[in-house]
Amino acid sequence: MSMNRRTFVRTAGGATAGATALGAAGPTAAQEEGTASGGGDGDTAPDFDGYLDDVGNFSGPGSTVDATGQDTVTVEVGVQANGGAYGFGPPAVHVDNGATVQWDWTGNGGHNVVSASEGPLDSGEAVSSSGVNYEHTFEEDGIYNYVCIPHEGLQMKGSVVVGTEYPTQTLGGGGPVEIDPHNAGVPIQPHYVGFGAGLAVIIPLIFTFFQLKYGESPHTSGGNN
Repeated sequence: MSMNRRTFVRTAGGATAGATALGAAGPTAAQEEGTASGGGDGDTAPDFDGYLDDVGNFSGPGSTVDATGQDTVTVEVGVQANGGAYGFGPPAVHVDNGATVQWDWTGNGGHNVVSASEGPLDSGEAVSSSGVNYEHTFEEDGIYNYVCIPHEGLQMKGSVVVGTEYPTQTLGGGGPVEIDPHNAGVPIQPHYVGFGAGLAVIIPLIFTFFQLKYGESPHTSGGNN
């Protein structure tokens, strides 16, 4: 027998200690990996009430372009979106109360700018000539939704957010979100604990088996001290 009791105990002790450490580290690792960001800091954004949800070049309320601090703001008419030159660019812009928004036609197709419901925007009949064909100065806070009438079915829509008083929504959860480790692929810490406890029981039994089978005494060194 090449492995004496002293060597066996030293090896078994190291394995048991390692398993115990693994079991102790398991909960910490799982807790760290099982926590994820809520995807936001609780910031607010304009609430368009779903008006722009189907617009091809709109990425969500958080993507509203902040043009506050500017007296004049330009929105392009006929940018590539919604399957062709059927977009406003940007589709959502935030301006100060008293600012003037100018709609600048790209020359790609005939378009107009008209309030989606009751509102002040109306550029008249659709035109295709490039350049600033319409402008409006906003003097009341709020959210102003508008549309290109000829291409409303293609979701050619836009919004202007004015001032500081307008409907808002909260972005993200504002804090950590606990994730079920079963769904996140995180090892379950009780498995580690059970593994360590199992080794602590099995290793002495293995040693006893070898001692009985080969008749080793505690003082046998196998030629090595």
